[in-house]
Amino acid sequence: MALYEFNKDSIIELPSSSYSMLGLREREDVQRVLRENIEVISPDTMILAEEFGDWADSRRRIDLLGLDREGHLVVIELKRTEDGGHMDLQALGYAAMVSTLKFEQAVQAYRKYLASRNLDPDGAENCIRKFLGVEQGLIAFSNQVKIVLASADFSKEVTSSVLWLNSQGLDITCVRMRPYSFKDRVLLDVQQVIPLPEAAAYQILIREKSQIQEIIIEEDKRDYTRYHLSFSDGREFDNLPKRRFIYNIVKEALRLGLKTASIIEAVPWKSGNFFISAQGKVSGKKLLEENPRKDERRYFCDDSELFFIDGITYAMTNQWGARTVEAVESIIQRLPEDHGIAFEAMS
Repeated sequence: MALYEFNKDSIIELPSSSYSMLGLREREDVQRVLRENIEVISPDTMILAEEFGDWADSRRRIDLLGLDREGHLVVIELKRTEDGGHMDLQALGYAAMVSTLKFEQAVQAYRKYLASRNLDPDGAENCIRKFLGVEQGLIAFSNQVKIVLASADFSKEVTSSVLWLNSQGLDITCVRMRPYSFKDRVLLDVQQVIPLPEAAAYQILIREKSQIQEIIIEEDKRDYTRYHLSFSDGREFDNLPKRRFIYNIVKEALRLGLKTASIIEAVPWKSGNFFISAQGKVSGKKLLEENPRKDERRYFCDDSELFFIDGITYAMTNQWGARTVEAVESIIQRLPEDHGIAFEAMS
């Protein structure tokens, strides 16, 4: 679509331009302005870092690293080109690299970002907590990293790749920012092209329906193994389903002094939702009120099932699947050799 100047006698099409023709540089101009107005291409996002590259290959850097209010890291890649280059593949690599980023690392990155702009870095952690609505307690980011691609336009190769990746469960947004020169001013036509805003909700429903169908297909393949669990002091548990099996393992590991952070590190694929927490000794109901975005059906939230450690109340996820035994073994490996835990599959 084009932009037009409308007056009482005519409608005149405005010729589109390019960033290079307008003398606008990618990093020094476009990126600099967008970081201060990121809601234009990524609403409800705070910028944590610019040119982020805290990994071995320091030549590879994320243009802008953001965070949304749901706890998703957001990789934002910008291009001045008319086709988007290979920014989709580049962004995928960056998303994989930051997928294991911990809260403490994000705070450190935000401190550097504030200092680079001559702003006070001391309040970095509080700023992030306020943005997420979590004043105290453990914060673990979502396992899913969002991607926002912004360019003057996108090639068919890029759009086809993004559409397919989104159908596989990724969350990638393409935003076209086409520049125009008009009466000594620069106008930007900013349009979200993938997913189309009016179709986004529908696409989510289709994706969720597909996921439900996959669950139904896999229903007959579910593992209903039960476990026998024993501890060195004579306590024994028979016929435990997976969720109760690993719950008792975690409970014993905490009793033996293992920290919640160490348990989360032992099971990285659950790092984003292993625990929910609240400051102080609270009830399950209060804990859920402190974590309104979490589904109570997915956590051990009865008061008798909560863990109170170092002034913080925790509830553990009850969502466990094929990697339950792997998770248990990884947690046990972090315990002293005389932990006295033994288990076996019953059926």
